[in-house]
Amino acid sequence: MTSETAAPVGPFYDALHANYIVTLGDKLDSPTSYEGAVTEHLRVSGVYWSLAALALLRTEGEVDDLMGLTKPIQAATDGTDENKIRSAIVDWVFQCYDARVGGFGGNCSGENPHDAHLLYTLSALQVLAISNSLDDERLDKDAIANYVSSLQNEDGSFSGDEWGEIDTRFTYIAFSCLALLGKLPLPDWNNSNSTQVVSEEKPIIDTYKAVKYIMSCRNFDGGFGCVPGAESHAGQVFTCVGALSIAQSLHLLEDADLLSWWLAERQCDSGGLNGRPEKQADVCYSWWILSALSILGRVDWINTGKLGQFILNCQDDEDGGIADRPMDMPDVYHTFFGLCGLSLIGQLEKIGNKEGQNYRQIDPVFALPTDVVSRLGLKAQVIRNGG
Repeated sequence: MTSETAAPVGPFYDALHANYIVTLGDKLDSPTSYEGAVTEHLRVSGVYWSLAALALLRTEGEVDDLMGLTKPIQAATDGTDENKIRSAIVDWVFQCYDARVGGFGGNCSGENPHDAHLLYTLSALQVLAISNSLDDERLDKDAIANYVSSLQNEDGSFSGDEWGEIDTRFTYIAFSCLALLGKLPLPDWNNSNSTQVVSEEKPIIDTYKAVKYIMSCRNFDGGFGCVPGAESHAGQVFTCVGALSIAQSLHLLEDADLLSWWLAERQCDSGGLNGRPEKQADVCYSWWILSALSILGRVDWINTGKLGQFILNCQDDEDGGIADRPMDMPDVYHTFFGLCGLSLIGQLEKIGNKEGQNYRQIDPVFALPTDVVSRLGLKAQVIRNGG
């Protein structure tokens, strides 16, 4: 199998995308915004998608200036309050901290945070990572680690919150949170009598059992489901492969070719990727599938040129942003993952070189700019050249 890597034909709307991202927050905050109302519960994740997307297009300083990441900025208004100031994003994130349990909620109502959930805890930590604020004195790392630990079940799986939903997504999230906090214990696969790296203290989670649970969710087609016996799905594949990567446990994928073949089969005639057989292509799978293929060293198993063109075809050439598929309305979720897809196939770098822009690259494991991952010293396992 070969990969077509020629630069895709068509413009890239850098300025429009940046403006779309920067102005989105004020639009969603409008009391008449339908989109703002229906996404209120996941605002912390929306902020992460926005910041991470802009972080690929702009420098760290430019992101701070444009978004008010670590400092207050003037908010857009309807003319009734021209001096309205929006607090720094980092300060708002800490308002979403649920001290009752030690995690972050998806938003806050005044000074009252929404109930904590693993999803929003990771998004909050990712925002703090981008802003270089993981050492902020307001961040109680021990409490957050204990919150993550409290959600591990006897079989090694993780629940998303106190209400008990189980999903392999939550294992990846738990590993990512603890890695960002510098508190993830790794399995000791070289010692048959030990399940964790030797430590004087009891490990915060049982990583060995968590990894074994992930492997119990693998299917005959090589893919992974959300629980044992569930249908293979590209999103679950990323979370499982990403978790194994963070836990230095990719050796358990004894037949990585079978999984990579299933992932490559997700490419449609349009060039885009779908999440399951017989489904339409969707830009977000440019991340879920390419990240897994990147970790497995097999990006060249798909036609990257056609995929790059599909992503560019999903751009909004009037208002900026990227949609799930051509001619649909853009949103920040697909904008971020579309940019991630262009980054992982090297097209974003090529576009930047052509346009004189020094675009940052995305890390396929932690979904953060690679310079942020390097600054934090985050480690993960990857397979090189399909080996």
